Amino acid sequence: MALHAFIQSPFHNLKSNIEITMTIPTIYNFFSLLLLMLILSSSLTNSSPDEEFSYIKGSAKGPENWGNINPKWRVCGNGKLQSPIDLVDKGVQVSPKLDKLKRYYKPVPAVLKNMGHAIMVQWKGDAGQFIIDGIRYNLLQYHWHTPSEHTFNGSIYDLELHAFHQSSKGEMAVIGVWYKIGRPDPLLSKLLTHIKSLKEQDINLGVINPKDIMFEGTSYYRYVGSLTTPPCTEGVSWTMVKKVRTVSVEQLNALKAAVHRGFEQNARPTHVLNGRQVYLYSPQDEKEFK
Repeated sequence: MALHAFIQSPFHNLKSNIEITMTIPTIYNFFSLLLLMLILSSSLTNSSPDEEFSYIKGSAKGPENWGNINPKWRVCGNGKLQSPIDLVDKGVQVSPKLDKLKRYYKPVPAVLKNMGHAIMVQWKGDAGQFIIDGIRYNLLQYHWHTPSEHTFNGSIYDLELHAFHQSSKGEMAVIGVWYKIGRPDPLLSKLLTHIKSLKEQDINLGVINPKDIMFEGTSYYRYVGSLTTPPCTEGVSWTMVKKVRTVSVEQLNALKAAVHRGFEQNARPTHVLNGRQVYLYSPQDEKEFK
């Protein structure tokens, strides 16, 4: 309301005095003020949350400065349990307490969203659960990072899928899956046409089966970390599947082309462990313990 009145007032004065006292300086000052207000309005309208941070190292909004951009993001800079990390085989501990991945997913309607910094498949109904230590984490969405955020013995993969889950108490768990260039991924094959046409409007995908991403019965790593985008909330249970899947060049390029400019590479750099233990589950090791 105040902004509207501020813009309208000069027009009113101009109309009532134009035949009496209008001078060149007055006209110049008025139009300069109007131009300034239009620029400010355009800036506010076109800004988006994604533009508050970037993945460009060394920039004012780059990963190393996320903790300084917003007071709610301070943990991005001073947190001790940050993700992603480099998973080093010689530093992991095989745990007899871990078990096969227990996920009970089911096909339900979903939408494709452009978050600006990443492409997301969000389920609109109950897509099932993922169970850790008896706690049920409900599947909410899949999204992708290019290249991979987590590294393996220092190696970076071409793509990383994050399957985001949340319990009824708000606890968070993420399953991460690595990809390298090769044969097309089945789920991305179903989504490819939609990804290529995705703009800012959500696209209804119909029924999508989360199990199109297969990773049951395979080895995985488990550790406690954080969200990899602001606000970088800690206490997230991370499960990184050891088996590397494949994605085609066309699929990878489609994901990069769909995001906002500047987010074609949307991987946060790795962080130090700070004394955390990374555990490994392997079906072969499980047999040895039994």
